[in-house]
Amino acid sequence: MNQHTTGRTGAAWALVITSVAGFMAALDNLVVTTALPSIRESLGGELEELEWTVNAYTLTFAVLLLFGAALGDRFGRRRLFLAGLAVFTGASAAAALSPGISELIAFRAVQGVGAAIMMPLTLTLLTAAVEPARRGRALGIFSAVTGLAVAGGPLIGGSLTEHISWQWIFWLNVPIGLVLLPLARMRLSESCAPDARLDIPGTLLVSGGLFGIVYGLVNANAEGWTSPTVLTSLTAGTALIGGFIHHGFRARTPILPMRLFRDRAFFGINIASMLMFLGMFGSIFLLSQFLQGALGYSPTEAGLRMLPWTGMPMLVAPVAGILADRFGGRPVVVAGLALQAVGLGLFAMVLGPDVSYTAQLPGLIVSGIGMAMYFAPAATLVMSSVGPAEQGIASGANNALREVGGALGVAVLATVFSSQGGLGSPQFFTDGTVPAVWIGAGVVALAALVALLIPGRRHAPAPEAAPGQQEARVPVAA
Repeated sequence: MNQHTTGRTGAAWALVITSVAGFMAALDNLVVTTALPSIRESLGGELEELEWTVNAYTLTFAVLLLFGAALGDRFGRRRLFLAGLAVFTGASAAAALSPGISELIAFRAVQGVGAAIMMPLTLTLLTAAVEPARRGRALGIFSAVTGLAVAGGPLIGGSLTEHISWQWIFWLNVPIGLVLLPLARMRLSESCAPDARLDIPGTLLVSGGLFGIVYGLVNANAEGWTSPTVLTSLTAGTALIGGFIHHGFRARTPILPMRLFRDRAFFGINIASMLMFLGMFGSIFLLSQFLQGALGYSPTEAGLRMLPWTGMPMLVAPVAGILADRFGGRPVVVAGLALQAVGLGLFAMVLGPDVSYTAQLPGLIVSGIGMAMYFAPAATLVMSSVGPAEQGIASGANNALREVGGALGVAVLATVFSSQGGLGSPQFFTDGTVPAVWIGAGVVALAALVALLIPGRRHAPAPEAAPGQQEARVPVAA
């Protein structure tokens, strides 16, 4: 009886520690968006630098996510979780103290490194601590907490920026991290998989390739599409990504086995996820600034006005889950992506220097419902596309591709924005935002078409993994 009680206490502590850590990592994806005008006013910088304050985090997070999970398997999951949490906490403090925009970008990149090590191990540690009969409930609570971080990101960032200062969007992480570090050391159990192999060549190829492509896109308008720097970045980045794909087919233990993409279900849900995040992240990046720069809302007002979009998944996801159980995941995902594309289109149709919030609401609500319908069955579709032994890799790949899509979305849509308008007058802001959001809508519509490749009902594999099997390597990001 005492052992049973001790086990439940340990599981409760694991749930609290991993959920709070996951909340911090997910929050920092979008918490910066409503603070960008204040950061620009305080530290200076053009649109390109503002993009990197977002992309420096999402890129390092994305490309090191699978590598971070492998490090934990090899050297100890609790040990690497503590290391990632310490890096994330320290980088948050350094970001808050940044004297200039370049330093802020650098520390945001370090934050992403910490999150990439910490985030995939949260679920590994949680799954190991919770008995199978209670695991579904625990994972549901964890997912709800990380979902709340995404929904609250723009509002939390806006409120802290307006009522204290933008630095507090980073200071917020520091006391939380300092409390979690000793708790995790005392309350989490150590585990590892000594035979796990690290794919360093694959990590270097994908990191260099994505950096080259995003760097070229971000600097294209400032330096010109035909400038040597931009052409070299785009060409080298594309070549390195090509090398990464080749490596994924030929290497013995690649970080991302490309053979998985031969399966229609795996290909469909992962490419659709990347495209959805490309359109959604890029649009949120611009619209959160549009609400302040063009319409004159305060950071808090901007965050509140985006809640019908970012917060809708908290209300609609349970209903979407029921629909997915009844009709299968594919029709719900396809419908959700289509609705989000329609919502962005509605937004683009009404945007103007004097647009009322009432006119914006239909686009916000429809986009939010669409996003909720996508999120609810997406994880199940990912997991059911592979066998139990590869579910950790599949989930990690899906989350990495989503983060990559977010980074590309900010780069691509901001490039469109700066080529058609800019950060000047409300009309100039509108001239750039409207075509960018239309492209975001088109990309999400393309995601809906790609999702049609997913076969009909496919049930997730039921067998429970044997003790010691790496079924727990399931990084869930917002």
